[in-house]
Amino acid sequence: MVEKIKENKMKKEEIKNEKIVEAKVENKEVKTETNKETKVEENKTDKKTEEKKTDDKKEGKKETPKKQEVKPKEIAIVQGISLRISPKYSWAICRAIKWKSTENAIAFLEDVIRKKKAVRMNNLEIGHRKGKGMMAGRYPLNASKEFILLLKQLKANASVNGIDNPVITLIKANRASRPHKREGKRGKRTHVYIEAKDRTKFNRERKGKK
Repeated sequence: MVEKIKENKMKKEEIKNEKIVEAKVENKEVKTETNKETKVEENKTDKKTEEKKTDDKKEGKKETPKKQEVKPKEIAIVQGISLRISPKYSWAICRAIKWKSTENAIAFLEDVIRKKKAVRMNNLEIGHRKGKGMMAGRYPLNASKEFILLLKQLKANASVNGIDNPVITLIKANRASRPHKREGKRGKRTHVYIEAKDRTKFNRERKGKK
């Protein structure tokens, strides 16, 4: 009896060992299968990412817009807002400067500041000045300085717009809102607007109109 019991125990242990071995083998097979599946999925994801990158590159090449050619402008403009100058003097300077080139206008106003040339003001009751065809006139220093600054800006704008020989074709001055000062006095303010065109194109336009 004792021997039979021992044999039964041995058989049971052998069966347990066989089961354990079989379970280990099955686990190894499952692990290998899962590893293969993960590798296959990783390869698929890598391929998808590469395809997306290639598609993005193609789309980027297609979507890059062509550089538009910037056409040169025919007009150069400058504005002065609420300048601290007299409207009457600025009207006179506008009449004197119109149809002149920017360089000639700047040179004329510099002569006005040096008091070599006077600005005509025939509409006002002012003393006469020296010069051909000159009657009433003055030397508006502050207004001339402000106009010189505007003309230099106009010259720079013309060079940026590709205008070689800028000529002042339109210039005007308007009264601005006058601020109040002490003792009921009010300051002088003026808006100035200047346009310039290329001399050759402007001459062609005038001939075409005639």
